[in-house]
Amino acid sequence: MTSGTKGKIKNNYDSAAFNEVYVEALKQKLMGNGGDALKYLEQSIKINPKSDAAYYQMAQIVIANGDIKNGKRYTAMALSIEEENIWYLTMLAGLYYQEKNLDSSIIYYEKAVKYFPEKESLQLTLGNLYSEDKNYDKANSIFESFDKKYGVNETSTLSSIKNLISENKYDDAMVKTLSLLKEYPDEIMYNGVLADIYRGKGENQKALDVYNKLLERNPDDPQIQLSLCDFLLTEKRYNELFMLLNTVALNSKIVLENKISLMARIIEITDLNKDLEEKLIISLMVLEANYKDDNIIPILRPELMINKNRLNDASLRLEELIKLNPENYYAWEKLLIVYLQMKDYNKLVATGEECATRFNTSFPAKLLYANGALETGKFLIALEELKKAEILAGENRDFLVQVLTMRADVYYRMKDYLKAFETFKSALKTNNDDLTVINNYAYYLAEQNTNLREAEEMAKRVIEKDKGNTNFLDTYGWVLYKRGKLKEAARIMESVINKGEKTDAVWYEHYGYILKKQKKCKEAVSNWNIALKLDSTKTELLKEIENCGK
Repeated sequence: MTSGTKGKIKNNYDSAAFNEVYVEALKQKLMGNGGDALKYLEQSIKINPKSDAAYYQMAQIVIANGDIKNGKRYTAMALSIEEENIWYLTMLAGLYYQEKNLDSSIIYYEKAVKYFPEKESLQLTLGNLYSEDKNYDKANSIFESFDKKYGVNETSTLSSIKNLISENKYDDAMVKTLSLLKEYPDEIMYNGVLADIYRGKGENQKALDVYNKLLERNPDDPQIQLSLCDFLLTEKRYNELFMLLNTVALNSKIVLENKISLMARIIEITDLNKDLEEKLIISLMVLEANYKDDNIIPILRPELMINKNRLNDASLRLEELIKLNPENYYAWEKLLIVYLQMKDYNKLVATGEECATRFNTSFPAKLLYANGALETGKFLIALEELKKAEILAGENRDFLVQVLTMRADVYYRMKDYLKAFETFKSALKTNNDDLTVINNYAYYLAEQNTNLREAEEMAKRVIEKDKGNTNFLDTYGWVLYKRGKLKEAARIMESVINKGEKTDAVWYEHYGYILKKQKKCKEAVSNWNIALKLDSTKTELLKEIENCGK
């Protein structure tokens, strides 16, 4: 059956009543009223529990809303009723693929191929899945059968080549690629594959020669220019990349999104020297001059400054952009983020208020303004903005968790610990797997010497999920200290400090307290002095140093 039918009749039911409710469900779905459509579909299933089509329609609605879990459940129900339906099989396979569950995706495509052997597209998809799952023999068996049937072709042969490259069988892949290029010598994709083979073989100059020849024959081709940029970027041939960059910026055939994507990747390069950095700035200015009405392009230069840790320069440029165009929301939001990174909370709260008022439906603006208010002790303003942010969050679980976590922070700073811990519990009910919420909750419990066993369990759970996160490790070390497990706490804090990441005053402060408890006063004072050097506001440590010295 197809998706347009009303489901197979598996038992006796009131068909007239079913048809009336089912048609109304489809009508609501077409009108965009997904919630009402689901209610009618649930009624349809009560009338006819064996309506696979009703389950399929329900699956489509919840998937459109991002609910993959229930999408799989409803599709599986439809499939259990009509197990040879191509739409149900491929939808369920696709949902598993979205979750990166290749094994399950393959199972359903294997069933689809079994029931519909005449549909070659299913076989090719299955072959590609086998290849992605590193089951190269099964993949090759499918691709070879197509090559034998159709000879060298643009569909199966290319998949076969990619499968061979994945197996590192570069010579075999080369033979097939040259066969394709004999038929289609100027096809950019096949030349790109040839370059990939040369790269795989370690023959990078030959790969570059392939791109250069293509560029000579097609100097303005956007795909060739972008492919060459990608190659040069991947191979860290930055001097050659920057010689091409202005050409790409000025090429009107390249869509703006691709230019932005390329520039964003280059901005993230960590090992650019000063000369190349200046060249990148010129290319970004060329781009700005060619897209004067665009709101994203001007943000790229400040993004580069942020990447190079030139936060003050970034803030000045963003302030300038806002003066030039007060309606550029992206500049406002980026400026608030920069103020947050700079810990300039006075500017964050002042600019945040203006931004949250001007763009009053922006969730990030409300949250950033609330953050500024929290850090400047304006707790009632923070709570008010978080209330507005919660409304804007709607049913978005991630947004709601952010609101609840910050609200818990506000209550904690207000010393309303009961409300703080209740809010943390609400956040965990919303998402029990959010590591930041669990970490913060554990830390605050430790600070209040409350439920320390529970705090240790939570902190341990967090670091088991994210072993390399220094902030999470710091919390775990602090909880262990509060539990009296000093040796383990000291070991954790030593590992945090020795990771070589950007130092944090809190780490040295915590380590100092652990050392003091171990009666290692001299070492404790040494760490507290480092903490004070990193953060001069930690004046309470001066008394600790004085007492420890005595």
